[in-house]
Amino acid sequence: MQVPEVNPTTSLYETDFYAWTQEQVNLLRDRQWSQIDLHNLIDEVESLGKQQRQELRNRLSVLLSHLLKWEYQPHRSRSWLATIRVQRRDTLRLLKENPSLKSALADTLPEAYENGKDLAMGETDLPKQTFPLLCPYPLSQVLESRFYSGEMSTLTDEPDA
Repeated sequence: MQVPEVNPTTSLYETDFYAWTQEQVNLLRDRQWSQIDLHNLIDEVESLGKQQRQELRNRLSVLLSHLLKWEYQPHRSRSWLATIRVQRRDTLRLLKENPSLKSALADTLPEAYENGKDLAMGETDLPKQTFPLLCPYPLSQVLESRFYSGEMSTLTDEPDA
C-alpha cells in the first residue's frame, strides 16, 4: 500500500486535526514555546469561546420554542415538559460552568427567540402572527424552574425529575 504524499507546506493542523491537538498539548506541557503553532492555536481557543455562546443560544432557542408551543398549542405533552425542564437545567449548568456568559444573555435572548419562534411555527403549523414579535418572557421567567407559559396544566404539578 502506497502512502499518499503530503505537501511539505501542509501542516499537521490541516491533515490530522486530532494529532495536531495532541502535539500542541505536549508542546505546551513541555514549555516548548517556539514550537507551538500559535496562529492556529489562537484561532482554536477563540473558536471554543464562540462555541459556548452558540450552545447558549441553541439551548435558549429550544427552550423558547417549547414555551411558545406550551402557550399556544392546545394539546400539551409530557415530552414538551421534559424538554423545557432539560433545556432549563442544561442552560443553567452552562451558565454556572461559564459565568461570563451571563453577560451575553441580554444579546442572546432576542436571537434565540427568533429561532425559537421559527421552531415553534414549524412544529405546530401555527401562523407566524400567532406568536409575539418580541420575546414575551423576561429572562428571569425563561430560566425559572416553575414558570410555564399560558394556562395551567396538571402536567406541571408533577415533581421535577
